Amino acid sequence: MDAKNNGSNDSHPVAKSLAKSRILLVDDNDNIRAVFQEGLERRGFEVIPASSVSAALNLISAEKFDVLLSDLHMPNAGDGLTVVSAMRHAHPNAITLVQSGYPAMEEATHDILLQVDEIIAKPIGLAQIAEIISKKLSNPKARMPLNKERVSTILQSAMDSTIQNWMSRVEGNEELTAIKLSSQERTGHLPLLLGDLVRRLHLVPTTQALISKAAREHGVLRRKQGYTIAMVVEESRILQVTIFETLQNNLGKVDFSTVLLDVMAIADEVDSQLKQTVLGFMEAAVLPKPVSLSA
Repeated sequence: MDAKNNGSNDSHPVAKSLAKSRILLVDDNDNIRAVFQEGLERRGFEVIPASSVSAALNLISAEKFDVLLSDLHMPNAGDGLTVVSAMRHAHPNAITLVQSGYPAMEEATHDILLQVDEIIAKPIGLAQIAEIISKKLSNPKARMPLNKERVSTILQSAMDSTIQNWMSRVEGNEELTAIKLSSQERTGHLPLLLGDLVRRLHLVPTTQALISKAAREHGVLRRKQGYTIAMVVEESRILQVTIFETLQNNLGKVDFSTVLLDVMAIADEVDSQLKQTVLGFMEAAVLPKPVSLSA
């Protein structure tokens, strides 16, 4: 393989001119990552490896890169797109290249794929990749500024679709559908809870959870409707999954400078709302029954 040639760096035409170009190499396959790192370093690049999405995101936030070379599937389909979006926001002038054994992507990834300079179909040799990187760096193209949105803005604008998605998940849950309720009875609390969540996100970086009156009232209502505490917890779990799916579907818009704080705030706020819901549920269990005045 090219990576194992014993010649000096001077044997490669890109070695001198691109000696300071830094490449973030992202791949969860140890062997592939090692081979590509060695081969690209022999060609004069500085290569920083990352074996996971989280490791790549940490590097992107802390260091400067000229090129991103990422596998698209690590190990989940589309994982590389998260890295691409973060790189494009943090380092808008960096060259972004993704490798994929499945060049045909779903429509949902279209916005992020527009941020990629080139999709490289596997398999491909090191010499070809080095040539692609060299050409991209020597002929940079003008980039349109990205429209960054805070997570709170995305959740606010996508509230209706989030509620619909949540309802679809609930309808497929046998435990929850054992209680027969109308769509309004199922989802009536969600705009209020999501509204509280959006307000909390506006307060980031504060870590203080809000006291959600809507969540407490929801717990009282669910008790009257015949729910168990386990069902209340399941509803909350589905809500958190649905919220994160909304963000996943809008990665092309996310402002990555605040996304980690926002994600932590979401998890904290949803947990706090669940606590308030459970407290309301328990209070409803001990409320005195109305006294009948009939004879």
